[in-house]
Order: sequence, then structure tokens, then C-alpha cells
Amino acid sequence: QVQLVESGGGSVQAGGSLRLACTLTRAIVWWYDMSWYRQAPGKEREFVSGISSAGRTTYADSVKGRFTISRDNAKNSVTLQMNSLELADTAMYYCKASGRDGFTYWGQGTQVTVSS
Repeated sequence: QVQLVESGGGSVQAGGSLRLACTLTRAIVWWYDMSWYRQAPGKEREFVSGISSAGRTTYADSVKGRFTISRDNAKNSVTLQMNSLELADTAMYYCKASGRDGFTYWGQGTQVTVSS
């Protein structure tokens, strides 16, 4: 069973930075299209950023220029560097792995809280 474990969440003041990591077990990260989603209280889960198995990156308009996604094959993980954090970035952040076989896996989530 593929497992995704997120880490790096926490509380930060507006304008600060956090770095999230998503580590895969029983799977090889470069085989998957990896992405980050977030869900704020009372809102639907939304796409934040993704990196394909080929290394192509995509970002939601709301985070472009502030967030950077990257993959570390040696650590079998994906990271999301979040800079210039805003109050609106407060949410539970989830890592998702989409395999070439059509299977999709989600992590348990890590909380990010941005305060003024």
C-alpha cells in the first residue's frame, strides 16, 4: 500500500515562509504525478501546485510567484516552498500522488496557519 506522509506545517506570521514535504513509502516518487491541495474550513479542497512525472510544474494563480514545488528523487519526496504567506493561505495541505496505473493516493494532511 502506497503511503504519503506530509510534514512541515505549522504557524507563521503573514509574510513568513514554510516548507512542506511529502514523503512516499512503498512507491517511487518520480513514477507519479505529484500535487498539493489545500482545504480551508468551510471551503472545498483546491489545487495548489503540481509536478508531473516528467518534471513539469503547475501552480494555482493564487500562489504563483510565492510557492515553489520540487521533487527530490534521492529522498523520494516532494516539497512545497511557501514564501510571502498570506492569511488566505491558512488551510490543511494535502499531498496527492497520481499513478500511471490510474490509482490515486492522498496523505493525511498538514496544517498551515498564517496569522497577522
